[in-house]
Amino acid sequence: MKKINTLLFVLSSVFVAPSFADDSQALQDKLSTLKSFNAQFVQKVTDKDGQAVMQGEGTLALQQPMMIRWQQTTPDDTLFVSNGVKTYYFDSFAEQVTIMDTSSLIDSTPFVLLTSKDPVQWDKYKVLATNSGFSVTPNEGVESQVEQLDISFSPNQQGLSKLVVTDNSGQLSSFMFTKTEINKKLDKNTFEFTVPAGVEVDDQSDSE
Repeated sequence: MKKINTLLFVLSSVFVAPSFADDSQALQDKLSTLKSFNAQFVQKVTDKDGQAVMQGEGTLALQQPMMIRWQQTTPDDTLFVSNGVKTYYFDSFAEQVTIMDTSSLIDSTPFVLLTSKDPVQWDKYKVLATNSGFSVTPNEGVESQVEQLDISFSPNQQGLSKLVVTDNSGQLSSFMFTKTEINKKLDKNTFEFTVPAGVEVDDQSDSE
């Protein structure tokens, strides 16, 4: 489950100061104009000491509400795709598919805010405007493996340019986006997944 948890980093307060509330609304307003997003990414992972751990590449597609397709092509070929109801994680090397209930994942990472308008989810996180975008951190008492999510927007303010995720161990994962497409109509099959024949299936969707 470690790979899945790492992907969920990027891929979910009793009291919020007015400035934070204003910044949260500003981020929600900006994301509300992002009906869909499609891009290639380069991922760089460093440990808490700044030492390089891994570098990878892949593609990301987002569509409101709650639809995500995150495909990493290097160093491993893995696919994380959600149609808003069920989420599939496919590891081609291990020949295994894990099926999860999407609603059970949304509490684990602020990444869900990119495709959700649910005020219940937004109330779980503190949002602070930065020079390049916004910084999102879980409120006290919220169980999240993400310590901080930094969201940067393109200079034209349309679309994402970079995501930086800091986990509880201090590991930092940055994702730089290129060849972005904003609010383009995405094929409905983009967020669907058919389990390949012969692979092991771990269906956790009914037990959650």
